[in-house]
Amino acid sequence: MTTAPAISVQKTTHSRIPETDFNNLEFGKYISDHMLMSDWAKGEWSEPVIVPFGELRMTPAILALHYGQAIFEGMKAFRTVDGSINIFRIRKHHDRLNKSLDRMCMPAIPYDMFVQTLHALVELDRNWVPRSDGSSLYIRPVVFASESRLGVKVSDQYKFVILTSPVGPYYNKPFRLKVEGHYTRTAEGGTGFAKCAGNYGGAFYPTQLAKKEGFDQVLWTDHKEHKYIDEVGMMNVMFVFNGKLVTPKLNTAILDGITRDSIVTLAREAGLPIEERRISIDDLEEGFKNKTLTEAFGCGTAAVVAPIAVINIRGIDYAFPPVEPNSIQQQMKKKLLEIRTGAAPDSHNWNYLIR
Repeated sequence: MTTAPAISVQKTTHSRIPETDFNNLEFGKYISDHMLMSDWAKGEWSEPVIVPFGELRMTPAILALHYGQAIFEGMKAFRTVDGSINIFRIRKHHDRLNKSLDRMCMPAIPYDMFVQTLHALVELDRNWVPRSDGSSLYIRPVVFASESRLGVKVSDQYKFVILTSPVGPYYNKPFRLKVEGHYTRTAEGGTGFAKCAGNYGGAFYPTQLAKKEGFDQVLWTDHKEHKYIDEVGMMNVMFVFNGKLVTPKLNTAILDGITRDSIVTLAREAGLPIEERRISIDDLEEGFKNKTLTEAFGCGTAAVVAPIAVINIRGIDYAFPPVEPNSIQQQMKKKLLEIRTGAAPDSHNWNYLIR
């Protein structure tokens, strides 16, 4: 597809591009000129419309504010080497979006509607897609219960919104992590696999406690024994043991990350040994002591790859060696970027190109 589908558009009369510092793109600081909206009522979604980015009208009685029916996705669009714009892995993001919606008793977004709305919005705001290396346009679809009514119930009305934000390359320093042995992000059978708002709000408190102790994030463990690794902060986590890439096996407490899936796929394709299994705190401690654990990193849409420098286990700091350019995490990051920007073949049909 190379042309935008017919969606009603109300263009802004004042673009904020001249006010945007594309050389200093803090994550989420700048929002692009337009947003897309559609409403669910009486069993169907309304015709989507694109309007200038701005405030939404709602009452303080909307059910999302009281009972938590709110989910979102995080995606990216990239400039390619031939000048096209690539929205990365639309189908995988759509699949996860609908799994999140289903878990929260919310109506699904049809695939064609999802693709058409993304295409129309990104094409309209194509000048917001950064051109500098490592930069991208972050895309945030969000769905929330909009029915105005007090009372614990599944909402009968919802609002679907897509907004976008230009973001620069992720250059944060390597993380210092604390293994969390008391608080739980989520539990098996819960909402951990869904991108619902409550997962993030509930994680703030233990994270803030860890930051007061000098750490950047927490390494979440299972809810039963606090013995097995789940995630790092809001990302999936990967380790390298003796040259083998090892990551926690997915369950209902762990998000099925698109970046995680991409790295696993590319690693297998490259013939890199990889294992998806339960990883215990004891495994990490033993790996540090016998020097078989050589790398660890978080992976997610925002950061792509986030190196880990230190893991604190039972009060002891264990440090990784500095990340080398030929490390597994840097190889995977480079390969992903090449596919996203069209510098390497897209053999998995992950790219959706807007010419």
